[in-house]
Amino acid sequence: MKIDHGRSWRLPAAGLLAAALAGSALTGCGDDGGDSGGGTLTVWSLENQTDRVRATQAVADRFGAANGVKVKIVATDENQFSSLITSAAAAGTLPDVVGALPLGAVAQMATNDLLDTDAAKAVVEGLGPGTFSPRALELTGQDGKQLAVPSDGWAQLLFYRKDLFDKAGLTAPDTYDKIRQAAQRLNSPAVAGISLATIPNDAFTEQTFENLALGNGCELVDANKTVTLDSPQCVQTFQLYGDLVKSYSVPGAQDVDTTRATYFAGKAAMVVWSSFLLDEMAGLRKDALPTCAQCRSDPAYLAENSGVVTAIAGPGGKPAQFGEITSWAIAKDGERTETAKKFVSYLMNEGYTDWLGIAPEGKFPVRKGTQQEPAKFTDAWNDLPAGVDTKKPLGEVYPKDVIAALQRSPDTFQRWGFPQKQGALVGATLGELPVPKAVNALTSGELDAAGAAKRAADDVKSIQKSLE
Repeated sequence: MKIDHGRSWRLPAAGLLAAALAGSALTGCGDDGGDSGGGTLTVWSLENQTDRVRATQAVADRFGAANGVKVKIVATDENQFSSLITSAAAAGTLPDVVGALPLGAVAQMATNDLLDTDAAKAVVEGLGPGTFSPRALELTGQDGKQLAVPSDGWAQLLFYRKDLFDKAGLTAPDTYDKIRQAAQRLNSPAVAGISLATIPNDAFTEQTFENLALGNGCELVDANKTVTLDSPQCVQTFQLYGDLVKSYSVPGAQDVDTTRATYFAGKAAMVVWSSFLLDEMAGLRKDALPTCAQCRSDPAYLAENSGVVTAIAGPGGKPAQFGEITSWAIAKDGERTETAKKFVSYLMNEGYTDWLGIAPEGKFPVRKGTQQEPAKFTDAWNDLPAGVDTKKPLGEVYPKDVIAALQRSPDTFQRWGFPQKQGALVGATLGELPVPKAVNALTSGELDAAGAAKRAADDVKSIQKSLE
């Protein structure tokens, strides 16, 4: 089963990619790589699960019928995207459009001059820039160019047992101090204060750490592109992370599966996970059902008794959160640019609600509505059925304040490196995972907070040098 905790595909180093593009040894993507004839618009989609591919093709067929064009949706594995797009570029068989593209992949295509930024800008201007989340446009833009059209987003969230918090007289854990206090107060032999990822070879650990770091002013690099993971703010974040894991979490290495399982069993008061937890926590997926004692008679017990924090603040920063913005990218120098622009515009307008409905728990609208109906898509998202085996709108499961917070969350998304135009460095770190390795060394007792921060910084500096 694919775990939809977020996209964690990896990029090659820029030098290797450039060499690959220049070389002739790479093979193309076959018939699915790009259709240069017959009027067919070829669209790669990183939403490659079977049900999502079918749903995307259905929306594409409606566009095709209305515009007299055939659209071919090609399922593309996120972990293979880097090599596939490299091969397609070398062979001259780039797709016309790529959908569900994470920020790192947009940065990769931009670095290698594969994006039609004028086409993306035209789509955004045609739909109305004011109808988009400003942060989504910021993260998908660079140097005045609109690299891609932001489509939707998923959020990294801190889930907490509201019933346990209320009983203990605790408020929502939205600051470092409140998280530490709650973990200490609620930790017991039966219930851990918090469940956090610690394994060194998974981007989920990176996403969890970055979610805490962003709100404390801990950044990957500064405005001068100097690596700053050993800054006082980052040492402070490493200190918090280490204290929480070593004193108030469950023993052993923790990953995307175990952190969820611990919270679902009612054995943790808090967990950091992505918004893809929302439908599972509501008991809408048989392969990921909550198992707490109360959940046996009420599968939605945890959903009804959990609060959600969308942005965390440390003493050195302002409230922020890790989130992924996925986009529609239009390839440069394509033969069907005008049709590609119409297709993307359609998916962001007439077909937008259907696109969001593919997985509402992981597709928060970054286009809130139209100029005539400013809340059209956020209102529609609220009623979209989520889940797999059982389907139910998230608005029927979670309180209105939670739904409103989720809808607003893309506006608080921040990411390491992208504001500093260091998307290529971010992608390279996802290949080496220096921060998860430092976190693991910290939580295993090998290093203290300052040592972990220094190791992470030194490793990123080495990666940065290799990209020069």
